[in-house]
Amino acid sequence: MIGGAGHLLIRGGRIIDPSQGLDQVGDLLIDGGKITPLGDGYVSGRVKVLNAGGLVLCPGFVDIHCHLREPGFAEKETIATGTRAAAAGGFTAVCCMGNTNPPLDNRATVEWVKQKAEMEGVVQVLPVGCITKGRRGEELTDMAELADAGVVAFSDDGDTPRSSQLMRRALECGRELDLPIMDHCEDKTLSGRGVMNEGPVSARLDVEGIPAAAEEIMVARDLLLARLTGARVHISHVSTGCSVELIRLAREKGLPVTAEVTPHHLTLTEERVMAGMHAADAKMYPPLRTEDDIKCLIKGLVDGVIDAIATDHAPHTLLDKNCELEQAAFGVSGFETALGCLMGLVHGGQISLSMLVSKLTCEPAKLIGKDDVLGSLRVGYPANITILDTDREWVVDRRTFASKGKNTPFDGCQFRGKVVATVANGKLVYSDDSLCW
Repeated sequence: MIGGAGHLLIRGGRIIDPSQGLDQVGDLLIDGGKITPLGDGYVSGRVKVLNAGGLVLCPGFVDIHCHLREPGFAEKETIATGTRAAAAGGFTAVCCMGNTNPPLDNRATVEWVKQKAEMEGVVQVLPVGCITKGRRGEELTDMAELADAGVVAFSDDGDTPRSSQLMRRALECGRELDLPIMDHCEDKTLSGRGVMNEGPVSARLDVEGIPAAAEEIMVARDLLLARLTGARVHISHVSTGCSVELIRLAREKGLPVTAEVTPHHLTLTEERVMAGMHAADAKMYPPLRTEDDIKCLIKGLVDGVIDAIATDHAPHTLLDKNCELEQAAFGVSGFETALGCLMGLVHGGQISLSMLVSKLTCEPAKLIGKDDVLGSLRVGYPANITILDTDREWVVDRRTFASKGKNTPFDGCQFRGKVVATVANGKLVYSDDSLCW
């Protein structure tokens, strides 16, 4: 049963809500689309009941970095298919990047996305406005107008403003509007035509590599600009150990910097590009790095240097990926595999389940200023709930994805841990076949 849940009682689950410091077995009641107090008569009347014994109940996941591709690239993804994929991955709110066609650099396009999401989306869609017009890095957008239209942040994702002066002005505008600049850190004079991490594997494959410094130089520049302006800068998709240490130093100095990491950068190395005919599915930006980088990223999560996990869901057509590595598009379809691959870190003892939930819920909600309505199971909050079976074993099959993008480096991988149901604003928007409602 997918759709309006009405009165819904989820009984006997393990409730993990880091926003309240909760980790206990209990019940959740949904009424009128909100988390409702449990009263003496709550089981009477027309209440649908789910027995969640053995399952985890947590706030709906919040993804602060994804690509829904509309407008302009509906062959890759639509808001309808993308939000269904998000729901299957446990996400109840997603922030969509502005590298669309036309880009989200004006009020009309932002409002089009919001209206389209209202009509066709099954989870909440929060647009991220562009920093520069056309994402060309030449002239700032009317950031105040975009803020008034409802964007939650600004980013030229896929591109970096090369001009330090322009980036300074963007940060100053972001500071005045109290919205973060989400920073795609790439020095394209260094990344060039690279297709993967520069190192022994790229040399073995005889392909052009992307050095870690292409990311780290821009991280360093924009941390310095954050110090200069006092503005909030958010480092997107951190991938190198040196980037983590630069961010750590900035935070120790009290700079208003936050950061995110993706599931694939936490779990896969550059060796994945060696996987024969599916090598292009492991082509992404930033590229997959080394085992040492992964260790630093995980330590950054545990230490609080990295605030959130974001998918950077980037769906592509089969033609985009079914080609030589040099010609293939960058990106991975990430919504539907995020929890499964991340649970490997939990089962391996590298991070706790509570920390994982925190990095997917209350912490990203706080980064975009939505922690008053997202990322928590507090009474009165909108009923956004993700239900997990932490021991459920399953095999990734790209053919079953709700997303149009079947481009995943995890196809055929066996995971332990799965999203089995998602409730968004009180409505059941995803349910695994294993559940009986």
